[in-house]
This record gives sequence, structure tokens and C-alpha cells, in this order.
Amino acid sequence: MMDTMRIDLHAHSTASDGTDSPAELVAAATRAGLDVVAITDHDTTAGWAPASEAVPPGLTLVPGAELSTVSDQPDRPYPVSVHLLAYLFDPTSPALVAEQARLRAERRTRLRTMADRMAADGLPIDADEIMGLLPADSPAGRPHLAQALVRAGLVGSVDEAFADYLSSRRGYYVSRRDTPVEEAIDMIAAAGGVTVIAHPFAYSRGATISEDTLRDLARRGLTGVEADHPNHTPETRVRTRELADELGLIRTGSSDYHGTNKTIGLGQDTTDPGQFEELVARATGSQIVKG
Repeated sequence: MMDTMRIDLHAHSTASDGTDSPAELVAAATRAGLDVVAITDHDTTAGWAPASEAVPPGLTLVPGAELSTVSDQPDRPYPVSVHLLAYLFDPTSPALVAEQARLRAERRTRLRTMADRMAADGLPIDADEIMGLLPADSPAGRPHLAQALVRAGLVGSVDEAFADYLSSRRGYYVSRRDTPVEEAIDMIAAAGGVTVIAHPFAYSRGATISEDTLRDLARRGLTGVEADHPNHTPETRVRTRELADELGLIRTGSSDYHGTNKTIGLGQDTTDPGQFEELVARATGSQIVKG
């Protein structure tokens, strides 16, 4: 691979909480000048087929998902959320299919409960209306509720909706039961895939795992770590790269693109081609798709 290749390994479509359809996502990747893009919707592989069918010439698609996981931290009284990117796994793995189905169902129940709480407080939010706009069995999440708040004129943006209504510090918030990160790593490995922790030290997003936990996960079989991400400071990027090298982890870089739900563009952060080649070489569950 040429060093000039541009590779973005973290992007979302309407199969979860992005605003581009899977086909629109791969078209947007080409317009952004990418050579490789990964589709990593939350807890679903529903976007794989339509994205694969729409891959334009010259673009490579990496099938993936972003799994909702948690990690116990000694210095905190509650588990910390860990976003685990999984790539090139067998999407028919029975254990994985069952766990993703559970997570999607729990996400939908959670969204409905939060919407009902808002309606009970007199806010113009209708759970049935929100759910009716979503594809069947999709992993509904807070971004969908945030969009409803924007449509209702209660806030001016998705970010404002999270700050004013949807954060864990607000009364509308409902927790969920995510997969222990260790189990998720094992599950993806058994399905022939590889795993990368997304934005592991993005302190602006809330509590994060410790460096010691990252070391434990590397011993468990974690494949890589997302060092370059829009929510990582320059200092955090340097330290994450250092840890990756120390632990033998692959270093990735990605935008975490969500379409118009975020101001981040495709290719804002990218992955080194050599690191990408190594990531693909370690997977046996499914294949990249070349246009």
C-alpha cells in the first residue's frame, strides 16, 4: 500500500445513529478522498450488505461494528463505558448474533423509557413517532432522541440536546446493561475478527479506562487502539501511541463520522496504511470489499 492512502476506520450510517444511508456513506467516503472506509454501526451489521453493494470503484470497504461494552475500574464505583470497534468478524457467529440482538432490544426499550419520561414532563416528545422513523430492529439510541428534541425546537443541536437533556446527570437518563469488554473481545476473536478500543482516553467524553486496564486487555487478546481521534488531545495521541507500541497493539486513526449528527468530516483522522495491512492480516472471519 502507498503511504498516500487515506484510511478511515470508524464511521456510522443510518443502520445505527448516522444520517447517511450505508450507500450514501460509501459515496461520501469517495467524495472525501478516502481509499478505505469502515462501516462501524452500533451493535449491528445491518448496513454491511447495502454498503457492500454500493462500493464505488477505487474504494475499499471494511465491514465492522462498534460494540457497547463496559469495564470495571478499581477507582470508580460503577463500570466505565468502553466503545469496542470490531472488524472483519463472521456476522453469523451465534454468540455474537444473540448478544447484539439483546443490546439492540435494550437500546430500544431505553429510548422509549427516556422519551416517555420527557412526555410525562410535558415535553413535545412522542416515543411512538420516534420509533416509527427507525428501521426495524435498529439499535436505537440517544442520538435519535436528540434529533427529536431538535425537531421539536427544544434545542438547536444534537450536542445541546445531550448537554441539556440526555446526559447521565439529567433525570431523563436511563442506564443500560452492556457487554463486559473482556467477553466482547473473546466473542469477536472466536468469530475470526479483530478488536480496537475507540477513543480510549477521550477524557472530554467522560470517565475512561486506565492504562493498567489497557494492559490487561492487550494480554486478553485486544488487537489495537484508536490513537488518533477528534476527541483525543495532541498529548493523548502521543501517549496512546506510546502505549500501543509498548503493548504490541495496532494503532488506528479515525473520524467517528456520524453525518450531520456531528461536525466531524470523514477522513478527519486516518490510519497508517501499514497498520491497516497488519489489522486485516490478523482477521479470518470476513473479507474487505473492494470496489
